[in-house]
Amino acid sequence: MRAVVQRVSRAEVRVEGRVTGSIGRGLLVLLGVSRADGEQDARALADKIAALRIFEDPAGKMNLAVGEVGGGVLVVSQFTLLGDGRKGNRPSFVEAAPPEAANALYERCCALLREQGLPVETGVFRAQMDVELVNDGPVTILLDSKKVF
Repeated sequence: MRAVVQRVSRAEVRVEGRVTGSIGRGLLVLLGVSRADGEQDARALADKIAALRIFEDPAGKMNLAVGEVGGGVLVVSQFTLLGDGRKGNRPSFVEAAPPEAANALYERCCALLREQGLPVETGVFRAQMDVELVNDGPVTILLDSKKVF
C-alpha cells in the first residue's frame, strides 16, 4: 500500500457537489492499494499513519501524532499512486489492485485507524472526487507498506 500523508488545517472531499468527508486539523491520506497487498500491509500503514509524529509540540518540534493533537483523518482512495510512469508518457496501472480487493483493504485500513481511536472520514471508492485541502506547513510524507521508499 502507498500513501501520501499531508498535515492539514482542513480538508474535505466532494462527490457530485456533496461533501462526503470533512476534517479540521489532521491528516489527509491519499491511499493506493497494489495487487501484492494484504492485511499486514493495511495494518502496517494504519499503524504508521496513527503514530506519525508530524505535528508540532509546544517547543515547535514535529513530535506529536494526530491523536495527540485531537486531529482527524480523511482517507481518500487513489489507485493512481500505483501508476508507473517510467516507460513512455502514459502511466501503467497494472500493479494497482482490482477494485474489489482494493476497496476491501482501503476499508480495512480505515477500520484499523478507527480502532486506534481516531476519527476517520472518507471519500467514495471509485467515484470522481474533488479533494480540497489546506496543507499545513506544508508537510507531506510518502509512505509505502513494503518500504520501497
